[in-house]
Amino acid sequence: MKEFKPLILFLARFLGTYILLSFIYKLYLDQYIPFNNPDPFTKFTSDTTAFVLNKTGQIAYSNIAINQPWMHLTLNGKIASIINEGCNAISVAIIFVSFIIAFYTKAKETFLFTVIGLLLLFVMNISRIALLNYIFRYHYKEYGKIAHDYFFPAIIYGSIVVLWIVWIKFFVAKKNIKNAK
Repeated sequence: MKEFKPLILFLARFLGTYILLSFIYKLYLDQYIPFNNPDPFTKFTSDTTAFVLNKTGQIAYSNIAINQPWMHLTLNGKIASIINEGCNAISVAIIFVSFIIAFYTKAKETFLFTVIGLLLLFVMNISRIALLNYIFRYHYKEYGKIAHDYFFPAIIYGSIVVLWIVWIKFFVAKKNIKNAK
C-alpha cells in the first residue's frame, strides 16, 4: 500500500479541491441564476470583452439581458452573442487550481503560480470571447458553431495543459530532484 501513497495523496488533493471549489461556486451561482440574474463575474467577463473589442476599434458594449441570467454583447449595433455563466471560465479555473493543488510544492510557489495561471487563463478567455464575437458578427459565420464548440475550447483547455506542464516540469519535478539528492 505504501507504493500507492503518492497516487492516493494526488487523488485526495485533486478531488477534495475540486469538490470544495465546485460546491463554493454552486453556492455563489445560487444567489443569481435562480433569479434570472447574471452573476457578477460573468458580467465582468462580458464588460471586459466589450472593453477589449472597443480597444480594437469596434463599437462594443455589454448589457444585462432582461429576465435572463446572461449578458448580451453588442458589436457595432447588433447583438453578436450572449455571455452566460459557462463563458466566464470559472469551471475551467476550478480544474486548473485542483490540479495545481494536487501537485502542491511550497506554499509561496503554489500560490504565485496559481494566481499567475488564473490571470493568464482570464486573458486567454477574454481573447477567446472577443475573437468568437468577431467571427459571429463579421466573418466566417458558417464556422461560428465549430469555432465555439471545438476550436476555442481546445485553445482554453490547451492553455491549461501547457500551464500544467510548466508546473510539473519547472516546479514539481525540480522539487522531486532536490529531494532525491
